[in-house]
Amino acid sequence: MDWYGVRCVFEWTTRDGRSYEERITLWQAASADEAIAVAEAEAETYAADNGTSYLGLAQSYRPGGTPGSGAEVFSLLRNSALEPNAYLDAFFDTGTERQQHH
Repeated sequence: MDWYGVRCVFEWTTRDGRSYEERITLWQAASADEAIAVAEAEAETYAADNGTSYLGLAQSYRPGGTPGSGAEVFSLLRNSALEPNAYLDAFFDTGTERQQHH
C-alpha cells in the first residue's frame, strides 16, 4: 500500500455568491484509482456535511515513502505560455482568494 494525495474540488454557494475549494486529502491505498475512489466517497460525505457540492474532479499524486513533517503530498505540473506573474495572477492570485497574506 502506498500513500496518495488526492485533490478534490468543491463549490460553495451562498447568498453572496459562489466560492470554490480545492481540498487535498491523504490516503493509503493499493493504487491511484483506489485512492481516488476512497477520496471521492469521502468528498461526497464532506460536501453533504458542509452544505457544499463536490464537482467530480479528483486528481491523485503518489509521493512515495511514508509521509512526515514537510512531506510533499500533492504536485501538479501545468504547461503554460504565461509569464510567471501572469500565471500566478491567472490561477492563484486573482484577488478573490480567501486567504491570509504573508
